Amino acid sequence: MNSVRSALREGAVEKDTYGRLACTSCAESLKTHNDPDEVFTVKYCPECDGEWKEL
Repeated sequence: MNSVRSALREGAVEKDTYGRLACTSCAESLKTHNDPDEVFTVKYCPECDGEWKEL
C-alpha cells in the first residue's frame, strides 16, 4: 500500500480545487477508513478499490 504523498507524485491521486483527494483513474472522491489500532488513516476509492495510507 503506497502513501498518499507518493500517489500524488505518481499521478494516481489528485487534489481538486477544494483540497479534497480524488482518484485519477475513475475521478471518484476518496473515502476514509480509520482503524483505531493503527497510526495511519487509509484513504480508499469506492469505485476501483485503490488504497493509500495517510500518515
